[in-house]
Amino acid sequence: FFHRSSSQSSFLNGVVMELQDCALPLLREIIPTDQEEVAFKDLDVAILVGSMPRRDGMERKDLLKANVKIFQSQGTALEKFAKKTVKVLVVGNPANTNCLIAAKCAPSIPKENFSCLTRLDHNRARSQVAMRCGVPATQVKNVIIWGNHSSTQYPDVHHCLVNISGSEVPCYDAVKDDAWLQGDFISQRGAAVIKARKLSSAMSAAKAICDHMRDIWSGTPEGEFTSMGVYSTGNSYGVQKDLIYSFPVHIKDKSFKIVDGLPINDFSRSKMDATAAELIEERDTALAFLDL
Repeated sequence: FFHRSSSQSSFLNGVVMELQDCALPLLREIIPTDQEEVAFKDLDVAILVGSMPRRDGMERKDLLKANVKIFQSQGTALEKFAKKTVKVLVVGNPANTNCLIAAKCAPSIPKENFSCLTRLDHNRARSQVAMRCGVPATQVKNVIIWGNHSSTQYPDVHHCLVNISGSEVPCYDAVKDDAWLQGDFISQRGAAVIKARKLSSAMSAAKAICDHMRDIWSGTPEGEFTSMGVYSTGNSYGVQKDLIYSFPVHIKDKSFKIVDGLPINDFSRSKMDATAAELIEERDTALAFLDL
């Protein structure tokens, strides 16, 4: 199912044609619609990609207000029409807070069924470390994205290992550039892509969505974790409850578990707290606009 507002039906039809032209082996049928009761009925998976982009002169609170309206509508539709076992991935930005709004508007769907996309940031971190070390990205594991999918996110490589010539080496020892690893090598990557191609990330974001959903369905390899924006309630890292915050997670049997007990140094703690503070501010602003 593809759901889009009626004013964008021509765009939707173009996407349908592209999907048909891909000759995808698992694709059986495409139902384009602008009706929520059609798009959300009995869903097993919902990937929510549409959101209001920030425009010139738009205040942050105005952006949040516009997106609360969108994700309240979609959360309500999930509550009314989707299966209670539906897995919901929010991609549209600000993804963490949009995910929180959708979840609050679908109270009968378990909160652990909601997540937001930080896999793109996770993949960027793996790739950047791999390029620095001269190895494929597949040889880098256990990077972590903490917090918000924004410039305050914290890409943490203190627990990351790089496979170099068959030996797993701690990332800091492999890269040998602490200043770079503690800088903004990931948080500004999206802006750099926009500056270079005059458009936001598309192919890499689509790949990250596929990675995220594949891991939910198939699980994460033993001894490895990935990054997902999930409900913070009950975490062991002191992050305030009732946020959608990116944590390291293991996934098994279509359920995630936050990786507990990782040592956190003072530098990491300050970064984790800073991104949490931004999410708290976003949440409180957005909830003021929520009509429940």
